[in-house]
Amino acid sequence: MLIDQLRDELKMSLLSLLLSMTSLSLMAQSKSTPTLETVAAFGKHQPIGLGVSFENRLFVTFPKNPDTYDYGLAEIVRGERRPYPNAEWNKWDSLKAQTRFINVQALFVDQTNTLWVLDPASPAGQKAIPEGIKLVQINLKTNEIEKVYRFTDLPRERTALNDVQVDSRQQVAYLSDPGRAAIVVLDLASGTSRTVLENDKSTKADPNFVLTIEGKEVRDSRGNPFRSNVNGIALSHDFQYLYFRPITQTKLYRIDTKYLTNASLSATELSAHVETMGETGVSHGMIADKAGNVYLTDSPDKAIRYFTPGGQLKTLVQDDRLLWPDSFGIGTDGYLYVTAAQIQRTRRYNNGADKVAYPFRLYRVKLPN
Repeated sequence: MLIDQLRDELKMSLLSLLLSMTSLSLMAQSKSTPTLETVAAFGKHQPIGLGVSFENRLFVTFPKNPDTYDYGLAEIVRGERRPYPNAEWNKWDSLKAQTRFINVQALFVDQTNTLWVLDPASPAGQKAIPEGIKLVQINLKTNEIEKVYRFTDLPRERTALNDVQVDSRQQVAYLSDPGRAAIVVLDLASGTSRTVLENDKSTKADPNFVLTIEGKEVRDSRGNPFRSNVNGIALSHDFQYLYFRPITQTKLYRIDTKYLTNASLSATELSAHVETMGETGVSHGMIADKAGNVYLTDSPDKAIRYFTPGGQLKTLVQDDRLLWPDSFGIGTDGYLYVTAAQIQRTRRYNNGADKVAYPFRLYRVKLPN
């Protein structure tokens, strides 16, 4: 009897210990694995670009789709979209391409809390309207446009600007140009630009790579696979490195900005300074934080990864709601914000069928400690 009693007490003690360990493990896991939170829902308005100010004001861009268009750039106030900087700039009228948003793509808030708005001026996937291509500088204190850059020194009929990062110290903007597989370096003081790394192996898509999401190849109605040259870019907070990569390949690259701003280097010399950081899988958008982490969206795995200063690739969050996570913004509130564009579910890549899970949403997730 005594032996049986001791055996039962031992079993109960072991069970209690296991339950305690499991509870501690779950608590540790919940603390180490941040969760994805919904910030705003946009109905059938597809969010693309994203910017977050020092005051955690949220700005989102929306493509000029004739079925749903009302604002190309909106500030999100208490979950609602408001045209920014005003309704006039968001009117449909493409005949006034110089003073209207034609098809706003990317946003960036620099270290002076200035909002930069990139308009490649290519509505609904059409060819760009050359006179509408612009980079707009907006003062977030006054909500006024301070300057507009027109890129008249670029071959605007061939360019397809996609993303922008701004070095407020050196007064230089870096832009990706997937249309020409190149990086554009814009001198903000003079307004002149240079094209670098054009058709470099680091800026060109892998022609044999076919993007597959949710078990389906992403192809248009003609069977052409989705393909993009250099797309998302990220500037480190110390302004030293520009990280970049095409979407349809799997490597991450970077280059010291002192080489990008050195106009005396030949194309071959500049290419020699590009560093391959490693395999990171498919990624669309990127952003760097103050700690030196570079965040990358991952549509095939419905995840957000980050590349650490030590060269490790880690997963921040993985969630089925991350349907083509596209653009990032970092708030002073300790959150990473991200748009989910669901591009692979749109009519273009589903033989005319709309597979989007409405509403489109904006999410956020806690930054790693």
